[in-house]
Amino acid sequence: MKKVKAGIVQATPVIFDIQHTVDKVISLIKEGAQRGCKLLIFPESFIPGYPRGLSFDTVVGRRGKAGRELWQLFYENSIEVGDQYCQQISIAVKEADVFVVLGVTEKDPINGTLYCSILFFDETGTIIGKHRKLKPTGTERILWGEGDGSTLKVLDTSFGILGGLICWENLMPLARMTLYQQGVQIYVAPTADSRDTWLSTLIHIACEGRCYVIGCNQFVTKSDYPDHLQKEIETEPDIMCRGGSAVISPLGEVLAGPVYDEETIITVELDLDEVSKSKFDFDVIGHYAREDVFDFSWRKGTDI
Repeated sequence: MKKVKAGIVQATPVIFDIQHTVDKVISLIKEGAQRGCKLLIFPESFIPGYPRGLSFDTVVGRRGKAGRELWQLFYENSIEVGDQYCQQISIAVKEADVFVVLGVTEKDPINGTLYCSILFFDETGTIIGKHRKLKPTGTERILWGEGDGSTLKVLDTSFGILGGLICWENLMPLARMTLYQQGVQIYVAPTADSRDTWLSTLIHIACEGRCYVIGCNQFVTKSDYPDHLQKEIETEPDIMCRGGSAVISPLGEVLAGPVYDEETIITVELDLDEVSKSKFDFDVIGHYAREDVFDFSWRKGTDI
């Protein structure tokens, strides 16, 4: 296929409640399919919700009991690849006949570490790829471990070469270059950043990589948090994450969005011919690469 209708899901998870969030994911998959989408993208850590505003009772040099208890809740509501929740999603994906890109907090059953990950479900409901965030930012580092180079891979799908990075990984030039080197055509960027400057990042990546760039974020208000967490977030603004999801063309044109302050599914048709057309005058891995001057490689790490 040279064209594909994509849906960008800007929605609110049921925070720290894995089953109800999975139920919402399934409902949104059905809605996206009914709207004719063949590709659906969900935000960063949609399951079980990005833990914005929470301290986990941690300061430098001390981790408190309340933080460990909250961590345990976060851990219990995170997803393990292949578990019952993944199976529920897989069934929904297969029935809807869509390709789904889903941001999750992933639980490693062996070492107990959590990772901020993207899971890629093909139209049969099979998880054909996974990417773990290479470098959690700031206090995210007390929650998530670091991925390695083995998950910096693109996927050759029925509608084009798909890959992505999570949130501020997209500010890492060499991580981006790894995807460009593999010929990424549809670049997904699930995030928790809803600032105005994020759109500039998406536009730059599209111009640099000559690829479609899809930014996807949650919309979350203070009232969406469970009652037992309200005290900790009492100083936060009423709208804690305003969204800002958007789609950028390979020439840096804003095709849809950014959308703020609401739940929605943004739909847009992606024409892969536009990717090759855009490389007429700039190709970061082709006629602009200057391999006589620059040498690039990445350590792929161990398979995860």
